[in-house]
Amino acid sequence: MSSSAHGINTIILRLEMDKELVTFGQVATAINEAGGDIIAIDVNQSTKTMTTRDITIQVGDDAQQALIMHGLLDLPGIRIINVSDQVFLMHLGGKIETHPKMRIKNRADLSRVYTPGVAKVCMAIHDDPLKAHSLTIKRNTVAVVSDGTAVLGLGNIGPEAAMPVMEGKAMLFKQMADVDAFPICLNTQDTEEIIRTVKAIAPAFGGINLEDISSPRCFEIEQRLIEELDIPVFHDDQHGTAVVILAGLINALKIVDKKIEDCKIVICGIGAAGIACTKMLLTAGAVNVIGVDRAGAIVAGDYDTNSVFGQYAAMTNPYLTQGDLHQVIEDADVFIGVSGPNVLHVEDVQRMAKDPIVFAMANPTPEIAPELAEPFVRVMATGRSDYPNQINNVLCFPGLFRGVLDCRASRITEGMKLAASHAIASAVSDEELNEQYIIPSVFHNEVAARVRDAVIHAAIEDGVARRRRRLETMIGTAYMDPTSD
Repeated sequence: MSSSAHGINTIILRLEMDKELVTFGQVATAINEAGGDIIAIDVNQSTKTMTTRDITIQVGDDAQQALIMHGLLDLPGIRIINVSDQVFLMHLGGKIETHPKMRIKNRADLSRVYTPGVAKVCMAIHDDPLKAHSLTIKRNTVAVVSDGTAVLGLGNIGPEAAMPVMEGKAMLFKQMADVDAFPICLNTQDTEEIIRTVKAIAPAFGGINLEDISSPRCFEIEQRLIEELDIPVFHDDQHGTAVVILAGLINALKIVDKKIEDCKIVICGIGAAGIACTKMLLTAGAVNVIGVDRAGAIVAGDYDTNSVFGQYAAMTNPYLTQGDLHQVIEDADVFIGVSGPNVLHVEDVQRMAKDPIVFAMANPTPEIAPELAEPFVRVMATGRSDYPNQINNVLCFPGLFRGVLDCRASRITEGMKLAASHAIASAVSDEELNEQYIIPSVFHNEVAARVRDAVIHAAIEDGVARRRRRLETMIGTAYMDPTSD
């Protein structure tokens, strides 16, 4: 069984014990010696010779859990029947379900919600397909689509194994922004088939959130769907990450009193998130952005101009800086890591410019441990929840989709993403802003609403909002009239 990657987890062991061979005292000693903390004991079944007990234990990590298991199995007369933990218990039967908005209490209700009354609504939509936005769930639904090829740090684990992540995302959509999201995991990794499938299901949804699709396929899938659908398509691994990183950087730069256009920014890891982050920074005014991959700095002229790296090189590294990360980091104001563990060294941070900003986003092990970097950096952020300044996509996607659904945007523009970044940053007041608090908590109750309002404003300015009547006057309200245009 799996537990949290870090922090405290609670497991429940169901043990069958032979009373003639082992005592509970021996069991408790074995658990304690392995570092476990027994917090509850329940007798499940007992006879003269055998007893079955459920033992609730706090453990630190998977390694400690394994030590406990080995210690118990070394005892005579012990059989481990089952092991469960809080994470697995929360997933039993899945994490989401659907509920009707009204009860069918009698035959008259049935005739209105189903046949024959529903035929009237069907024909109204047939005559004017745009009415689907107001007369069906389309106005408030998002498809969370994955093929399971790039799930968290787990890699290509397939569609079934990806479902718990997509369910979790659907929960966050609902709790944070009252968006009804549906997890859809596709049993194909063929780019064309994914595009065809998403297009085929699109009539039921007001937006598409692509999730955990491997690079570089994710670029073509997203771009084609943006071009071929009339509803917003958003690859959260790219753009959600970029939006929240920029939000954190906006506030970090206030602390060090630097302007983004004056900063040397090094981005390590030029995959989907790294490329999207670079584009966001350039949109926000950055000039000197240098991308670094395993082979070193990405420099114009070293790649085919039609390749992903060639296109990236054309918009970055204006001074043609060359070398590996340890060379390029010299005098950098900002380091943003979306790569792998421990690639940035203390010596590298010491050679950065005055008041360096380090965003080490690799999860669960950052590019540099905050404990090592802390003496030498002014502002530090990671992707982890157990350190200050967690960069988490949940600050972006619920409010962003709430906004695009409410204004019925045809697509998501760079201006809308930039507006979302500033909205997230604004949730941290000047009085609150400090080195340990540059980004709001994921539970900050104003973030989604701020992002929603900012996204709607930007959609109107960019000409992609299709609901204009009374839209401007409704910014800041909880909901919009679903029947208004």
